[in-house]
Amino acid sequence: MMTSNADDIDDSSAPLIEHLKELRTRIMWALGTYIAAVCVVFPFANYVFNFLSYPVCNALAGRGQDCGLVMIKLQEGFFVSVNIAFFGGLVLAFPVIAFQMWRFVAPGLYKSEKSAFLPFLIASPVMFFIGAAFSYFIVLPMAFDFFLSFQQAQSAPATPAVGEVVDRAAHAGIVFQGSAQEYLGLTMKFILAFGLCFQLPVLLTLMGKAGLISAAALVSVRKYAIVAILALSAFATPPDMMSQVILFFAVYPLYEVSIFLIRRIEKRREAELKAEGLWFEEDEVEDSSKK
Repeated sequence: MMTSNADDIDDSSAPLIEHLKELRTRIMWALGTYIAAVCVVFPFANYVFNFLSYPVCNALAGRGQDCGLVMIKLQEGFFVSVNIAFFGGLVLAFPVIAFQMWRFVAPGLYKSEKSAFLPFLIASPVMFFIGAAFSYFIVLPMAFDFFLSFQQAQSAPATPAVGEVVDRAAHAGIVFQGSAQEYLGLTMKFILAFGLCFQLPVLLTLMGKAGLISAAALVSVRKYAIVAILALSAFATPPDMMSQVILFFAVYPLYEVSIFLIRRIEKRREAELKAEGLWFEEDEVEDSSKK
């Protein structure tokens, strides 16, 4: 009897071991692709940095200033290239990483579940790139122009006339001489913040598709969602009011779009259940329970 129980345990553990092997294979493929993508991006790090520095260079050119970023530390240029390689490698390898995730999850899904989940897997990177593009082309130029407005020209004392006593005090100039690594970190923070926040409709609609939330529930917590989005905007962007307000007015409409999409999903689900004779109104359910 004990031998039979041991055999049963071994048989039941076999599927788990197979899943773990499959997971290891998918992780190895994803990790290998990411490392290869990092190696591909690294030689072109300067070109990527030139592309990322366009918003600040354009803002400086509008003020008649030369565009120049400095290296505060000797090794700063190398770490700038490394950070760009890590970031660019993730972007470049994401389709393969997402495909490996899909290959691991797909065998455990029904055909209807696959058809429901796949559009969200495609929509996620699309919404991320839309958010990143919105940050790069709209938010960053406005933010950098705002930051650079706090510069001031140096004031030199006037040359006194003969026998004239003048105040020789002069105020110091404030000129932007940014660190390359600090600028890269700020720019990437903006891009990542907007790219991730633009995932909101994908996440909420997927939860609505799975029946975890409803449009009515999102409407009922709208005022709390506004506070949460404001808090997220303050946390995700640097501490200036303008970028926080821009992020809020970019993300909040996505919340309303999510409510609209979930309502459409609920109406479609209701129509399908009515066609199959499986839909019951709440009043009918209450009456049948009383009987």
